[in-house]
Amino acid sequence: MPKMKTNRAAKKRFKITGSGKVRRSKGGLNHCMQEKSSKRKRRLRKNDMVDSTMEKRVKLMLPYG
Repeated sequence: MPKMKTNRAAKKRFKITGSGKVRRSKGGLNHCMQEKSSKRKRRLRKNDMVDSTMEKRVKLMLPYG
């Protein structure tokens, strides 16, 4: 049986935690930083979880995650 291919874009964006949830980083932290408040930038630094409705789709793209 051949190996399954991992979606490379998904591999760079998501990590699967020990409990099986999918972790992602928040968007909006790449450019136009001077207009954003320090509080907002600090909140964006933290990781977030993928919504339960999308979790199954992400896990399909990461067969060995």
